[in-house]
Amino acid sequence: MYKVLKIVALFAFLCIGGPTAWANTYSDAIKSFSNAGESGKYFKTAYGYAIFPTVGKGAFIVGGAYGEGKAFVDAKHVGNSTMTQVSLGAQWGGQAFSQIIFFKNEQAFKDFTSGNFEFSAQASAVAITAGVSAEANTGGGTSAGISGGSNDAATTSGGYRKGMAVFSIAKGGLMFEAALGGQKFTYTPL
Repeated sequence: MYKVLKIVALFAFLCIGGPTAWANTYSDAIKSFSNAGESGKYFKTAYGYAIFPTVGKGAFIVGGAYGEGKAFVDAKHVGNSTMTQVSLGAQWGGQAFSQIIFFKNEQAFKDFTSGNFEFSAQASAVAITAGVSAEANTGGGTSAGISGGSNDAATTSGGYRKGMAVFSIAKGGLMFEAALGGQKFTYTPL
């Protein structure tokens, strides 16, 4: 399975423009989410957040995604995280996106950082830097959102689910997907 993920990640990397698509920094991603509608409000009230400036995703029937991120509490970097995703279904293409997970309180942050954390079953479509998605997650909730590129993104959310709110901004690529999959996160404290 690891070999399949590596091949799909390489495909995603090639489909979304190679190194230029990965040239985003944490500060750029935080600025994008701060200025993108509803997600900006969460910075003021959330206990903390985990941010993944660039997640690369690729698929041809079997899909995979990978991204590296950092976790923050009170705007202080407290740990590092990785996100992997595997999906299966009608899907093709590659994309890059930024993702942020806000933690409503300390318990939600502890749930995320206590070991391997996972969630999600999703369907989405992304073309260039405009995206639309719908998600049903294991937290018992659903959400939908649409975004432009990082400079003109607009985020919407159904609020916190099990103490977490997730937002993403499409960065580029071409992805058609009607698949079931899950995201898995690891956390390493500083």
